[in-house]
Amino acid sequence: MSFPLKSSRGCTWPRAVLAAVVVGVSTGASAQTPPAPGASVRVDAIRKAGALRVGVVNNPPWLAQNTSGMGEPWSGPSWTLGKEFAKLLGVRIQPVAVSHETKVPALVANQMDIMIGPLNETAERAKIIDFVTFSSTGVCMFGRADNPKFTGAQTLDDFNKPEITMAYFSGAGEEPLVRQRFPNAKMRGVANSGSVAPIEEVLAGRSDVAPINRMLWPNISKKLKGLAAFPKENDCQDSNIFQIDTGMGVAKDQQVYLDWLRSVARRMQSALTEEEQRATRSLR
Repeated sequence: MSFPLKSSRGCTWPRAVLAAVVVGVSTGASAQTPPAPGASVRVDAIRKAGALRVGVVNNPPWLAQNTSGMGEPWSGPSWTLGKEFAKLLGVRIQPVAVSHETKVPALVANQMDIMIGPLNETAERAKIIDFVTFSSTGVCMFGRADNPKFTGAQTLDDFNKPEITMAYFSGAGEEPLVRQRFPNAKMRGVANSGSVAPIEEVLAGRSDVAPINRMLWPNISKKLKGLAAFPKENDCQDSNIFQIDTGMGVAKDQQVYLDWLRSVARRMQSALTEEEQRATRSLR
């Protein structure tokens, strides 16, 4: 039997309702409260250093570098979430620049506390790191609009042929996916020069096709009229090729730290999604 309680304003509250309110408040607080001293070796080290080391690499819309010299050095939902982690820990955020090729090795080698990246969650990566996911994506395949090898493709299997050369960024999340899906194509792994995809490889004719994040394709197609996408319907925005979860990465065997990071990401999910959508619309 529950007995009514009075609020400070004289309103009567049933015990069950009051308990639900208290639980809701405590749950929200626990989602923000970092692990206590001694509960996580990683969190203790971050507090001692006074900085949260976050791995960064330009990968809009999730994480975009600001090279203007004004304002914050990075933006996007990954940066927003990284700053929230640092704020709750009471430390500064310290960017650690890496490349697509080095971001996972650097994380495993303890050169950062979290790779805010972002990272695509692949089965291969899941063997060596854990993930804090807050987004998902698929890819478009793109090529030159005047290349019949590309424009003649009716299905994905048409790219899985020895006469097709496929470019990808070495170390990027798409690498194991394209290698597995297109074993008969000639693979051409290239270093990331700061672009969102191996566009130069395709434009120069060294490769017939390459993957690009589907959210980035509309902007690229506006800027470079000589390119085409597969699938072409709805400007490739309905593509489910290589649909995959996307987020951040931490080294293995840090369960307390990982659980806390995930709880903060869940609390901020709506805000992160909205920021991702804004960032996607403003891509240039």
